[in-house]
Amino acid sequence: MTVTNIFEPDWDDEQEEPPFSWRRARVGRRAGSEQLGASLFELPPGTASFPLHFHHANEELLVVVAGRPMLQAFEGEHELAPGEVVAFRRGRRGAHRLDNRTEEAVRVLFVSTMLAPEISEYPDSGKVWARSYAPGAEPPSEAAFLISRPEDNLDYFEGET
Repeated sequence: MTVTNIFEPDWDDEQEEPPFSWRRARVGRRAGSEQLGASLFELPPGTASFPLHFHHANEELLVVVAGRPMLQAFEGEHELAPGEVVAFRRGRRGAHRLDNRTEEAVRVLFVSTMLAPEISEYPDSGKVWARSYAPGAEPPSEAAFLISRPEDNLDYFEGET
């Protein structure tokens, strides 16, 4: 058995593409999970997690550990409090983005299924991301992915003989 602690995380990755800035600890992987992902994210003041997006294969569960993040969804915005839990189901109804509009760091735990292949959509930019590996997983060396927009879509038979 392996034990990890969300209150004393070993950060293993960070993102610095303002406003999308955070650091992450993959606590599920460290604890030995194979089919569930669990990542602790810390968002500094004035930052966001990821662009508004939704998944077609994977479901996510958000647990607010510290701070008061603003949740953006198609239904509008909602300020979350420590201890609150929100489920993001597959498809458009699970669209989400977190922003930290406060003066203190926000910490959230995302728990998710780890299904592949996965398709994610980004409604604000019109992009679609298709990948052969699960979100948050280390891409295998033979991983395939594509980020595109529907207007770039090819005819099904184009290039086929």
